Amino acid sequence: MYRIPFNRPTLIGGEMDAVQQAVAAGKFSGDGAFTQKCHHLLEATLSVRRALLTTSCTHALEMAALLLDLQPGDEVIVPSFTFVSTVNAFVLRGAKPVFVDIRPDTLNIDERLIEAAITPRTRAIVVVHYAGVACEMIAIMDIAARRGIPVVEDNAHGLFGRYRGRQLGTIGALTSQSFHETKNFQCGEGGALLINDARYIERAEIIREKGTNRSRFFRGQVDKYTWVDVGSSYLPSDLLAAFLLTQLEAREEIQAKRRALWERYDAELSGWAAAQGVRPPVVPADCDQAYHMYYLLLPSLTARTALIDHLKARGILAVFHYLPLHLSDMGRAFGGQPGDCPVTEDLSDRLLRLPFYTNMTAEEQSEVIAAVQAFS
Repeated sequence: MYRIPFNRPTLIGGEMDAVQQAVAAGKFSGDGAFTQKCHHLLEATLSVRRALLTTSCTHALEMAALLLDLQPGDEVIVPSFTFVSTVNAFVLRGAKPVFVDIRPDTLNIDERLIEAAITPRTRAIVVVHYAGVACEMIAIMDIAARRGIPVVEDNAHGLFGRYRGRQLGTIGALTSQSFHETKNFQCGEGGALLINDARYIERAEIIREKGTNRSRFFRGQVDKYTWVDVGSSYLPSDLLAAFLLTQLEAREEIQAKRRALWERYDAELSGWAAAQGVRPPVVPADCDQAYHMYYLLLPSLTARTALIDHLKARGILAVFHYLPLHLSDMGRAFGGQPGDCPVTEDLSDRLLRLPFYTNMTAEEQSEVIAAVQAFS
């Protein structure tokens, strides 16, 4: 086992008390009091039209695909450098992913390549705010508006990050959030769908409730509920919502800790990185990042492998990240070929993520920094 893991799930304090309150209330299933409190907090803090907790970020993306009424043969523009759920949610509806390369600086989808990827079959543009650093949303939203295409934000990394003062997740029509144990705010497994376009709200509630108008029934808008649309069970337990609410309420404390960790890595590794030809993360001036991770871009795959091994020998787990989806077995089935996304293919071979978790101690971080600085 590693003495310093890549990630360690974080208790901020009070989570178990909240779970016990949920147990005492006798409402274990979804949409109980704690779920509603999470909804209200996200809506008020982010100024979104509607927030709905889901069982995962993956399920939030699947809800987005259902809301967009995707049909077999439709196309969805996605970055190749992302987690498989970003693409799978739309493929499940029969859509074809159209992979677009990333920018070499932020590792976000390259907005300059999007327009050329649009065809008459394009039904959505999906953006991923990698490492909690915003995509170039002004350019992307301009393209989307001119072409009449909705934008979906995969904001799994970016809750409470900002782009030109605007909260990430509040810009596109629909947004997915993650509360997986590796994220800044966590409940083990969980997510949320943020809805910024009011046209999707009522149907989202139906889809989330197995295709029934149960939410309207509980609001007293109908005297009984029935099956009215497609849907599934996307509600997390209120026990998980209780755990999550405690973390969301401590968001300023959590973000302050993560910012301090990120800034220390950046300050103390910058000299070593420059001397070794290693590139630290790039955060544009108009972006307030979410402090989700700290990564390094090594000069080569060989150098990355050597650094991983160097840290492993010292009991420290550092890991790479996404492999190019267009070169995966499924990606190739959709026509992906080597050379389609050259920046993705290059950088995915060289990226290394350092241990980074909210309650990482100063001593643990010192040990990681010293071990990295000892590598050449």
